[in-house]
Amino acid sequence: MGSMALPWTVHGDGGAPLPGRFVAPLERLSWGRTAGIGAQHVIAMFGSTFLVPALTGFPPSTTLMFSGLGTLLFLLVTRNRVPSYLGSSFAFIAPITAAMASPHGGMGAALGGVVTAGLVLGLVGVVVQFAGSAWISRLMPPVVTGAIVALIGLNLAPAATANFQKSHVTALVTVAAILLSIVLFKGLLGRLSILLGVIVGYIAAVLRGEVDFTAIEKAGWFGLPQFHSPVFVPSLIVAFLPVVFVLIAENVGHVKSVAAMAQQDLDPYAGRALMADGLATVLAGFSGGSGTTTYAENIGVMAASKVYSTAAYWVAGIVAVLLSLFPKFGAAIATVPPGVLGGAGTVLYGMIGLLGVRIWVANRVSFANPINLMVAAVALIVGIGNLTWTLGSVTFEGIALGTAAVLVGYHGLTAIARLRGTIDVFETEERPVEHSELG
Repeated sequence: MGSMALPWTVHGDGGAPLPGRFVAPLERLSWGRTAGIGAQHVIAMFGSTFLVPALTGFPPSTTLMFSGLGTLLFLLVTRNRVPSYLGSSFAFIAPITAAMASPHGGMGAALGGVVTAGLVLGLVGVVVQFAGSAWISRLMPPVVTGAIVALIGLNLAPAATANFQKSHVTALVTVAAILLSIVLFKGLLGRLSILLGVIVGYIAAVLRGEVDFTAIEKAGWFGLPQFHSPVFVPSLIVAFLPVVFVLIAENVGHVKSVAAMAQQDLDPYAGRALMADGLATVLAGFSGGSGTTTYAENIGVMAASKVYSTAAYWVAGIVAVLLSLFPKFGAAIATVPPGVLGGAGTVLYGMIGLLGVRIWVANRVSFANPINLMVAAVALIVGIGNLTWTLGSVTFEGIALGTAAVLVGYHGLTAIARLRGTIDVFETEERPVEHSELG
């Protein structure tokens, strides 16, 4: 019987990238070196992927398993052409938190929202595959994309504050450790500041007697993670739909960034990337895991190693699945106390908010343009203040209303300005958004 042919050719002698060259997606180094690069990808995604279930109350091991499986699915759908790891998306934190806290919600309702967002993203991928992605830039110009990303992060400020106030000392230690990690370490360690900060904060919490190890002692060494089924509650699902806009920007931006780094034409795979992330999110939602997205954290590993081989991501995905089969591992993550989460959340949620601002700056959005100024201003206040509006049995909260405000406001006002002939007053220089690093 013949063995199945693997898609990668060996780069050089397999020992290291050749001078002045890089390892392309369909190339690989020796399997030993490839395994080492794959392990670095696991470390790079680890902190962010686990922080989402820690903040939302989702089972960590389940999230890890479907992060790994989602990555393998992504590689299959994109035909091994787009090197990427699918980790937990921060954009889901706010709607999951709201659904978990709702009297009509809980984990099942939150998972129903995750599944719905994944389905919509997958459908967008199908459209992009056949119609191209140019329409995305027209629907979501930089002022719109930046506002949506910013309001999703800033909407979470009350959640960070609530956890912070449960242990000021531990939270301050966590924040300080995250900030110091940025300037104390270079390379991979410098990019793992959130993970390092959480570890230092956790140690401080242990010393202060804030960690209960009972769950770790009771957990087994080997076993499957906890699985949960989705429940579809229309009044809560609407809060998850704005997340789709962020996932679109992340995926398209990731494909463009990797294409530039690896000198590949990956535009034909943008639709496949969206479909793959949508399918991975649906798979996670039907089982109890967090929604996924392409991870900017792993771009740093590729840039440092000059290895863009998708073989390394197969290793990372398989390792993630294997780690999820150790219940004690997941139980340990679940013991992270509120003070640590409050400190990490203070930095993380603020970073998400400023990533929206970064999109505005990178794309030269002009706030001398009153349309840009007004719609962004309204959207941010609606999101930060978490304005709610109930229509029948459906309640729209800050993220959904803020997203609607910036989309309807921008396109509506622009259309009126064009009809009135005043568009020349509002002319501004913008470039289409190319990359969002929201994890």
